[in-house]
Amino acid sequence: MIDPSNRQPIQHEFSATGFHARCWDAVVAALPDDMHVYAVDMRGHGRSEKRGPYRWDSFAEDVSELLTYLQCRDAIGVGHSMGGHCLTQVCATHPGMFQRLLLVDPVILPPEAYTHQRYSALGGPEDHPVAKRKGHWTGWEEMFERFADRKPFSLWQRQVLEDYCRYGVLPAAEGEGFDLACPGIVEASIYLNNTTTDVHAQLKEVKIPVVILRAKMRDPNDHNIMDFSMSPTWSELAAHFPDARDVYLPHLTHFIPMQAPELVAEFIVNQDAQVAGLPADGEAG
Repeated sequence: MIDPSNRQPIQHEFSATGFHARCWDAVVAALPDDMHVYAVDMRGHGRSEKRGPYRWDSFAEDVSELLTYLQCRDAIGVGHSMGGHCLTQVCATHPGMFQRLLLVDPVILPPEAYTHQRYSALGGPEDHPVAKRKGHWTGWEEMFERFADRKPFSLWQRQVLEDYCRYGVLPAAEGEGFDLACPGIVEASIYLNNTTTDVHAQLKEVKIPVVILRAKMRDPNDHNIMDFSMSPTWSELAAHFPDARDVYLPHLTHFIPMQAPELVAEFIVNQDAQVAGLPADGEAG
């Protein structure tokens, strides 16, 4: 899409919980050379400041301020997981910033999921399993070696995993080695707040074309919400936007940009792209 200020394609990419902007490098590499890209480290992630609150509406406020500063108009908005959820909020409240959206498994849950607190049994983020993940490494190479043979990371393209590890750590504040750029306690705080920002009332305000890429559906009887081999996104989501298309990708996990960056790039360039082996409307039977 074209930004009127300079007549070059402008694209903004926003990442999932716990990830950073450089996870988009493989997607960017597959895009046309004349496309201008901004990939953003969200609050608490990558090189951004580690300061709460880590609420999903706070991320949307941050992004709105950034895009207002950049004078963003008629761009292509691309968001994976929490990033897609965030972009939906921004688009609903700031018409004109985007010409169309690509939401990659955006973790917008069924409406009933927002009526209760699924983590109510936890005393706080420190009790969440993610808070206890290994946070200190001798270097990004150690992190890569630990993850390379473990699912879901073993399903990713190797270069994407390298980028995730290489740019996912920062020099330790004290002593030697490196620490996670998104500390486990930050990531856990975000998960605890994932049902506090219900975007369903805002969907009707997103009056531009939307494409939703959605991974394999989760079994409704499966309550392991940290199993990202399946999609956490509401299967009926597309029908509740004014102009949205659902593309069901049952051969992929929630980590679609990491497994298939070229596919994501194809949909960025062409919102009407099709996936080989799927029906024309993108829906699997």
